[in-house]
Amino acid sequence: MMDMSNTEPLHSSATIVKVDQDTSRSARVIIRLARPSTERLITAATLLIILGLWYLATHYQWVPGLFVPSPLSVWRALVEMQQTGYQGHTLFEHLASSMYRIVTGLGMALVTAVPLGLLMGVNSKIRAIFDPLIEFYRPLPPLAYYTLLVLWLGIDNTSKIMLLFLAAFPPLCVSAAQAVKGVDPVLIRAARTLGANAIQVFLYIVLPGSLPELFTGLRIAVGVTFSVLVAAEMVAASSGIGWIVLDAGKFLRSDVIFVGIIVMGLTGLLLDKLVRKLEQLATPWRSCG
Repeated sequence: MMDMSNTEPLHSSATIVKVDQDTSRSARVIIRLARPSTERLITAATLLIILGLWYLATHYQWVPGLFVPSPLSVWRALVEMQQTGYQGHTLFEHLASSMYRIVTGLGMALVTAVPLGLLMGVNSKIRAIFDPLIEFYRPLPPLAYYTLLVLWLGIDNTSKIMLLFLAAFPPLCVSAAQAVKGVDPVLIRAARTLGANAIQVFLYIVLPGSLPELFTGLRIAVGVTFSVLVAAEMVAASSGIGWIVLDAGKFLRSDVIFVGIIVMGLTGLLLDKLVRKLEQLATPWRSCG
């Protein structure tokens, strides 16, 4: 018969080994998270090199200060704009005005372009109606129809928001339509074979399968709206980051122009990071892959 007296030590040894393995695995994870990746180090080094070249170019006057201000003068302009304001508004108020226009226009595009794009992807008749219209105005420069928007809607925020809405609409709609086409048809046929109706197929197969492409379209739309922001704030605006850049150019304030460009770039970067985070939460299977 088996001697049971040695069973408990064996179990204890196995438990110790398992705990050691878990501890080692946890330690490796902590070290991997704490240790900066090579890509991050390269990114940081690139930014430091650019900042260093910028400083050297202005310090030794390789480029006239009128064209490229020094980092210190840009920082002073930023502090001055936040403390005393620029043309009656602080930097934060200018940024809030621009963000209101961007978020409103982008939100309107989301609630209209995405459903329409999904319908265009599942129904060829709907696609035949709207696809030519979208493809017609999608390549048009925003300034080409902004004058019409001002004529129809006036010079206040309505025309500016509508311009941003029209700029964000095509990438969202087209990406939604293409996302539906990219869903695996085998999954759709399998769901129908198991008795799923059209609504269930759409909600549980088509929509989740379209999410990655939809978020890609959203990221593109965010970039497009930021690029159109300056055009949207060209006419009869008195606040906004894009308006700051245009107004500062009239007075040759290159330091203020640099502040506006840097703020727009950082804000767009933060919005892109936010969209990526939302994508990770909405599509956890891609994060695990």
